[in-house]
Amino acid sequence: MDSAKSLPVAVIGAGPVGLAAAAHLLERGLEPLILEAGPAAGAAIEQWRHIRLFSPWRFNIDGAAVRLLEATGWESPRPTALPYGGELIDQYLTPLAALPEIASRLQTGAKVLAVTRTGMDKTHTSNRDTTPFVVRVQHEDGETRDHTVAGVIDASGTWSIRNPLGTSGLAAIGEDAAADRISAPLPDVTGRDRAAFAGRRVLVVGAGHSAANTLISLADLAKEEPDTRILWAVRGASAEKVYGGGDADGLPARGQLGARLRRLVEAGTIELHTGFGISSLKSLDSEVTVGSVDGRILEADIVVPCTGFRPDLEILRELRLELDPAVEAPRELGPLIDPEFHSCGTVPPHGAKLLAHPDKDFYIVGMKSYGRAPTFLLATGYEQVRSVAAALAGDREAADTVQLELPETGVCSSDAGTSCDVPAAAAPSAEDGCCTAPEPVLVGFPTGLSHGRSGSN
Repeated sequence: MDSAKSLPVAVIGAGPVGLAAAAHLLERGLEPLILEAGPAAGAAIEQWRHIRLFSPWRFNIDGAAVRLLEATGWESPRPTALPYGGELIDQYLTPLAALPEIASRLQTGAKVLAVTRTGMDKTHTSNRDTTPFVVRVQHEDGETRDHTVAGVIDASGTWSIRNPLGTSGLAAIGEDAAADRISAPLPDVTGRDRAAFAGRRVLVVGAGHSAANTLISLADLAKEEPDTRILWAVRGASAEKVYGGGDADGLPARGQLGARLRRLVEAGTIELHTGFGISSLKSLDSEVTVGSVDGRILEADIVVPCTGFRPDLEILRELRLELDPAVEAPRELGPLIDPEFHSCGTVPPHGAKLLAHPDKDFYIVGMKSYGRAPTFLLATGYEQVRSVAAALAGDREAADTVQLELPETGVCSSDAGTSCDVPAAAAPSAEDGCCTAPEPVLVGFPTGLSHGRSGSN
C-alpha cells in the first residue's frame, strides 16, 4: 500500500473475523474503516444466538482483539467452556465493538454495494496496483457514498446467501414464489420463533448438524405442542452420516446429538424421507407442497432450509479475482479446503499468500474465503487476518510465517449448514470442553467422515 498509506483499509463485516482484522490493523499502525450491514457487530450471529458452538472459548477469540479488551480490564470467559452464539456476542463482540479504538471506526447499517479501483473497471491494467480502491456503500440514512481506501479485507461471511433447496445447485421450481413458506436458517423454534412452528407441519431439509439441531428442538417443541408434525428430507440414501459415531465420537456432545436424533427417527417422532431431491415447491393458501425428482410429494406448513451457504461475489464483480472453480475460494486455498477431501482438522494454516488475488491488497477472509466449503473455523480466520494485516503493513516475513495451534481434539463439527464451529448439541458438561480423540496424532477428531461434508442435503 505504498502509494496510499494515508488512506484507511476497508474491513467489510463486523463479525468475529472482521473485528479481529481491525484489531490487527490497529496494532500495525494502519487505519481500519469497518463497514457492517447490520445494526450492530455480530448481526449474523444474532440470528443464531440460541445455538451453542462445538469449539471452546479459547479458539473463538482473537489475540489482537483480546489485547485491546484486556487493556480495559475485560475478563476472558472460561477457556474450556462452549459458548452460545449470544454469549459470543454479549461477552466478546459487543465489548470489543464498544472500545473507542473500534467504535470510532465502525459504521453500522452500512451495506457494501460494490468494490472497484478508482476510475477503472476490471479491464484496465495500467497503474492498477498503485490505484486506490473505491467501496460503494449504502448507509443507514439512505444515502449512497463512495469511500476511497488503500486496501480491502472482505470478511462479510456467507450468511446472507443460503444454498437453494433444489438439486444441481439450482433453486427448485417455484422456490422463490414459496418464500413465505420458507423459514430462515437455524430458527429458534422453542423460543423467538416458536409461534411459527407450534402445532404445524414442519419440513426440515438438509443433512448437517444444523438440520440435526433444528429437528431435536422441534421434537422438544412437540412435547408441549403435540399437534406439531416433524418431517425430514435428505437427498442421500440414508441419514447414517448425520447420526455420526455415537459413543465413539471425539466430542461427546456431538455423539449424543446423533444418537438422540436416531432415537427420535426410530420412534416415529421424526418422519424421515431419504433420497428426496427436491424438484419443486408450490405454495397454496393452506400449505406448501414439496415435490421430489422421483415424483413423491410432501405437504407441509413451513420448510426449514438447512442446506448451507455460498458467498456473495456480486459486489466484487469489478475486481480481478482468482477463484477455485469448485468451491469458489481463492485459487490457491481451494484444493486445501475442498470438502470432498478435507474436514476441518485437515486444513493447514494459511495466510495472505494463499488468500491473495490478482488485485493487489484485496483479500477475502473468514467464512467467505472458504466459498462453498463448510470446513471453516474461527481460529483459522484469526490467523488469516493476522497474516493479511502484516502483508498490508509491508511485513512480508510475518505475513508468510503462518501457524495455527489447533488442539488434537474437539473443535471441528464438519457442519455443512454454517461452518465447522456451529452448531453443537444440547449443553455439555464442563468436562466436555476438550475431549480425548482416539488418534491424537491427527488435527481434529473422528467424525465418521473422510471429508468435510456431514452428508447429502
